Amino acid sequence: MSTLSTMSITPLTFPQWDVGPRKIRFIYLANLTSFRLTRCPNKSPLIPLYLGADIFSNTDIRVENHPRYHAKFAKKGYATKLTFSTAFRFDGLRVSATTNSLWFYSIQGLFRVAFELYSKQEQLTVMENLQDVWKSQINDSPLELNYNIGVRLDSDVCKSVPETCQEHKKVKTPLHSHHSPVVQESVDVSKTDTGSSGDTSADHNYCSFAEQTFQEQLETIRTTLSSLKVKLQSLETKHSSKNNTDCTNQLKTALLLLDDIDWCLDGRKPEERELTCTVLALLGAEDPGSVYSSHLMNSVAGWLGRRFHAANGCISQKVENFKVEHIERISDLPPADQLATELFPEAMRTLMLHWMGLSDEAHLEKRHSEYPILLLILEFANHNLITGAAHVLYSSLICR
Repeated sequence: MSTLSTMSITPLTFPQWDVGPRKIRFIYLANLTSFRLTRCPNKSPLIPLYLGADIFSNTDIRVENHPRYHAKFAKKGYATKLTFSTAFRFDGLRVSATTNSLWFYSIQGLFRVAFELYSKQEQLTVMENLQDVWKSQINDSPLELNYNIGVRLDSDVCKSVPETCQEHKKVKTPLHSHHSPVVQESVDVSKTDTGSSGDTSADHNYCSFAEQTFQEQLETIRTTLSSLKVKLQSLETKHSSKNNTDCTNQLKTALLLLDDIDWCLDGRKPEERELTCTVLALLGAEDPGSVYSSHLMNSVAGWLGRRFHAANGCISQKVENFKVEHIERISDLPPADQLATELFPEAMRTLMLHWMGLSDEAHLEKRHSEYPILLLILEFANHNLITGAAHVLYSSLICR
């Protein structure tokens, strides 16, 4: 039989916004240690916080990866982990009994996630329904990484639902809130991670992958590997039945990924050459679609651009050293291809050569004639002017 203990608990049913098909639960942070489920009284300085589980629901991000995303947004002050007193229980949420904590986002954080993960129509819905809240909280400070919450301020105050508060009269979207008084209940301590209502049919499992026991994590890995084995056997069967090029390519990509997994399980980083083969295989396996609206190409371009930008200091130092060495013959510089090779990273030159259609060895003459243009682009992109042409053109553009 389960051990029963009598304790004073507060079963909480969070109010929620109906944002199109999404229902996003929220609370109000009153100070470092307390919260409210209603916004009364009007004069109190409150910060609305939105439940991370609801924000990330129905997105491409798997539940076990949610903690990593929460941590990323928390570093920027858009999200925070609220650790509640054990006196609180949450309807509709399965929370780890050892931590009793939930991730919440500020209105700015909610918008950030929406524009990163939602469809365009969903983004529009968020803007239409929550822009008034965003405007009212525009001067909010970034959130702390975590808060220890022990007090609910409106448990016996302001019985009205949030719509009756003056601040919400301007908001078009309906709010649903239920007042949850402090009650004396007999609690089955072996089941304290379930919703206090006892109905777990709609519960959201909020126990993160990181909080699983070692044995649970091992079981998850075994299940994943077993599923992978079945899929590989299926690919092999299809490949052996007929000469299927698609299956061959899929097998090659899968084997490259398995090699990288082997490196990781051994506690080593994959060698750059092997990692390059894997990345190229993955990129080649997907059709990026339109160059104007490819999420894949946009992400790769963003990553590459950030890496190039981070190298600016090193490039500037190399350019300055070059100018010092050639100060006496600045008007008699080496050819453009030699300058580019000496001063700018190979990856930048490779990108530009392929982009301009000059990578083919058959276009050597064209490459030689157009290299000054390539050099000009690299000079402007890296904010390091070397040639006379770059200085003249830059001055002309700035004057305009």
